[in-house]
Amino acid sequence: MTKLRVLVIDDSAYNRQTISEILNSHPEIEVVGKAYDGEEGLKLVAQLKPDLVTLDIEMPRMDGFTFLRIVMSKMPTPVIVVSSHSRKQEVFQALELGALDFIAKPQHHIAPDIANIREEIIAKALTVKALQPIPFSRISLTTPSRGDVRADYDKPRSNLEATRLVCVGASTGGPPALESLFKAMGTSPQCAFLVAQHMPAKFTRAFAERLNRMTSLDIREAEDGMEVYGGSVYIAPGGKHMELAKTSKQLILKLVDVVETDRYVPSIDRLFASAASSFEMSMLGVILTGMGADGAAGVRVVRQAGGRTIAESQESSIVFGMPKEAIQTGCIDETLPLGQIIERIAKFASP
Repeated sequence: MTKLRVLVIDDSAYNRQTISEILNSHPEIEVVGKAYDGEEGLKLVAQLKPDLVTLDIEMPRMDGFTFLRIVMSKMPTPVIVVSSHSRKQEVFQALELGALDFIAKPQHHIAPDIANIREEIIAKALTVKALQPIPFSRISLTTPSRGDVRADYDKPRSNLEATRLVCVGASTGGPPALESLFKAMGTSPQCAFLVAQHMPAKFTRAFAERLNRMTSLDIREAEDGMEVYGGSVYIAPGGKHMELAKTSKQLILKLVDVVETDRYVPSIDRLFASAASSFEMSMLGVILTGMGADGAAGVRVVRQAGGRTIAESQESSIVFGMPKEAIQTGCIDETLPLGQIIERIAKFASP
């Protein structure tokens, strides 16, 4: 059995050691090197050629951003950011620069929450084994110029009832894919977008705000009881499930508390199922890159309700787990690379 070879980069000796112990505890993973900062990390990437790098953001001499810029241009290597909750915007900048995913580590030391993040660190490291050789520059992730950036939520909101609905589910590799999707969307005054992206609670608001600054659509983190209108995108908050419901007058969003047995949060299956039962007009369900099987049950319900379904192809998926599971249900109408999915959604949203 070939082990996944990992390089750990963190300026905290305690964190380097703890993350290394977590990874080495799995029989399929081996930590082959540890670096104090980005500068030392670059040398070890060239020397060791690891399968995966775990990367802190704030470090002396060379920070994580500079490391990412250099490594992705010269020695493309899968990178998972391990960052504290207080570094939301920095995490999304890292995702733009090519990081595959992130893990929210406690703000000070890992030890108090070791049981909570051990499984996540190992699971996300193992997803790299499923990666196919892909060019890391396949998606344009340039940040808009200042002139293109609009203040948070300063856009006029449509008061038009949505006559079309797009539900999107994503996990590992989802943030940059969603960014590419919504940056390419024009105004769609009669289409609403509901998004379930597996993400910790403290990151989804910053993620929604970041997306909102990059598009003409109104993008926001969902709130319980929020009314759903065309021309808007609603991001399920981390740590909650988001469902669509219909009152006598309006479509609204319901946030549902998570229970201990819930495997995927926010649940794509629950979002798709609730939308299929509440929305009576044209609906499209889309499963993007991600690990696990969330969304497979959801696409069945969408198809049974007469909606259309699309899954991202292995060609463009960072991790093909969720799309593959959805495809195997036999309930996917089209399997397409991300670029073509964006074209299909744009055509559906503005017929």
